[in-house]
Amino acid sequence: MPRRLGFTFAAAFALAIVCAGTALAQSTALSLAAPADSRQITLGRSVVSLFGPWKFHPGDSPLDPETHAPLWASPAFNDARWESVDLTPAAGSFDPVAGYSGYTPGWTRRGHPGLWGYAWYRIHLRVQAQPGEKLALSGPPDVDDVYQMFANGSVIGSFGDFSHARPTVYYTQPMMFPLDVAAASGSADLVIAVRVWMEPFTLASTPDAGGMHTAPVLGDLTAMTAENQMRWLELLRAYAPRPVEAVLFLLLAIVAFTLTLFDRTDRAYLWLGAALLVTASIMVLNVVGSWTQWLGYRSGNLIVDVFLGAASWATWTMVWWSWFRLSRPAWVPRALAALVGGYMISTLLSENLIATVSPGMDAAFQDANLVIRLLLLVLFGLIVVQGIRVRGVEGWLVVPPALCLCISTFTAELGVLHIRTVWFPFGLQFTIGDLARFLMVGTLAVLLLRRLLTSVREQRRLALDVKQAQEVQQVILPQARTLLPGLVVESEYRPALEVGGDFFQIIPDSADASLLIVAGDVTGKGLKAGMLVALLVGATRSTVDATTDPRAVLEALNRRLLGRGEAHATCLALRIDADGNVLLANAGHMPPYLNGHPLPMDGALPLGMKAVGEFSSMRFRLGEGDRLVVISDGVVEATDAERRLFGFERTQALLDRGVSAAEVASAAQAFGQEDDISVISVTRMAAPVAMPA
Repeated sequence: MPRRLGFTFAAAFALAIVCAGTALAQSTALSLAAPADSRQITLGRSVVSLFGPWKFHPGDSPLDPETHAPLWASPAFNDARWESVDLTPAAGSFDPVAGYSGYTPGWTRRGHPGLWGYAWYRIHLRVQAQPGEKLALSGPPDVDDVYQMFANGSVIGSFGDFSHARPTVYYTQPMMFPLDVAAASGSADLVIAVRVWMEPFTLASTPDAGGMHTAPVLGDLTAMTAENQMRWLELLRAYAPRPVEAVLFLLLAIVAFTLTLFDRTDRAYLWLGAALLVTASIMVLNVVGSWTQWLGYRSGNLIVDVFLGAASWATWTMVWWSWFRLSRPAWVPRALAALVGGYMISTLLSENLIATVSPGMDAAFQDANLVIRLLLLVLFGLIVVQGIRVRGVEGWLVVPPALCLCISTFTAELGVLHIRTVWFPFGLQFTIGDLARFLMVGTLAVLLLRRLLTSVREQRRLALDVKQAQEVQQVILPQARTLLPGLVVESEYRPALEVGGDFFQIIPDSADASLLIVAGDVTGKGLKAGMLVALLVGATRSTVDATTDPRAVLEALNRRLLGRGEAHATCLALRIDADGNVLLANAGHMPPYLNGHPLPMDGALPLGMKAVGEFSSMRFRLGEGDRLVVISDGVVEATDAERRLFGFERTQALLDRGVSAAEVASAAQAFGQEDDISVISVTRMAAPVAMPA
């Protein structure tokens, strides 16, 4: 009854105390009366557990040819030859799975091993009630698996859907059914019949399976309401940790997925998030199946046991495979995929979730499922052993949750052998699977903290490396303003990151008063680009010792980049002679601007693309007062918040006004820097400028 989930613990407990007090004030008289197999019950405001003797018979009842009602539900049916069953529980007994009190073994322990399907219980009562007293009957709160309840041949209710040939089964819940018998003063005969259906898989998943494990209860409607609420409290309390676990694992999944944003190369965080999300989903569905009738037994097991169970195996195994960064043996992921597929198929068939198979085939698929689970554990153990060999301490930390996982994998088999894997501290259900999950999460927390500390140390080391690379790059860059005989050179460099991929060198030749300028842009950014910059600057410096010819310089740089994978660079080299004549060679770099206008140059491939470079070249002359500006593509490719480019028109407008190199760089950077920005300005003076002493 999902609507009764809204009762608070305090209200139900208080109501139970009041009703119990009423029951004590109005005692219940019990005596045997004719017929010999009936119990006489005198009811006050009280409840009586119907422990027996019950009559039991396996199979389903034939139908009355006229009324089509089950003959075994009729009060006139003679059940004298049926076997007797007593549901009186041993002191302190409880359901080993759900924690219900008053547990008794099912029909598999009462001479019917291997029985599944329909069976019937009957009991004869003589009830005496107070005038106008309303009575109710509660179904057994612990039963395998669903039932219909009959009173004097009429259906008074059911737990489960019996409208199909194979009933729809739900996880056991308390149920209460009002009765119309004994409405007036005096006694009345009452025959209660219970038609029970048990799934075939319950035989292998539940110890002492079969039929009613707790006795139905008969009594006053008010007292029965309190009794029913107490049963619901037992159920709510037993599964109360599940919503908490679900929220915990969901939050941890969000944290794990968030960690992938910081390190997209580490797939362990992605697998971890998926594993935690699967675990949270299993917890949610357990609660929904246990507290409501929204999810049937077969549909619930199809989702939880088949799909989520397989996903749990796959994700948790891959968590550790990725966490330990294992790559050998290479067949492990393929073997895992094959075993998970076999696990799904064998679970589907062994639990009869799509069709009922014969008992022999059912057992065969259960055995196959057992073998597959063992192989999955072997595979998991292999990963843990490899983790110990590769990671040492990290691998050993996984051993405790791995051992608990091994035990929890065989909970059903251990339960059938009466080995406890479920405990009820303070009435809360706690399983070996819970222990395995919490140990797994605790281990991951320790490992995440360990990895975080390692990552912090690594980040500090990388930050130091970046700082040192930045300092080296600043050293190899020329001064922002250089005065040479007849020339004024300005340069400005604004890297997009700490270490940029743009480079330039300004190298005067004292022998003939010429000036060589080499400017380029390597592919990429960051440390990798910075290393290429250092390589090209060193190659430039070593080449100019032999020649200052721009084409020869580019050819030397091209040879240095060949065979280095994706290492490419656009580059421009120009030599300005003392008389103002300029020789320019270009390898895919942006053409320079002369007096605010771009020079007309043919395109060419960047360096590192071909063994023999094909460079565009030209000659021109710088007159007195002429200004030559070399820029990188970071200027024109600057982008604002609306994704508009700084572009060539804005660049040319700035250069037409004769602004400095620093102003050009600042304008592009303020517009929206996307790439490294470098600007070199060379102005030929009307008269030679003396070098400072």
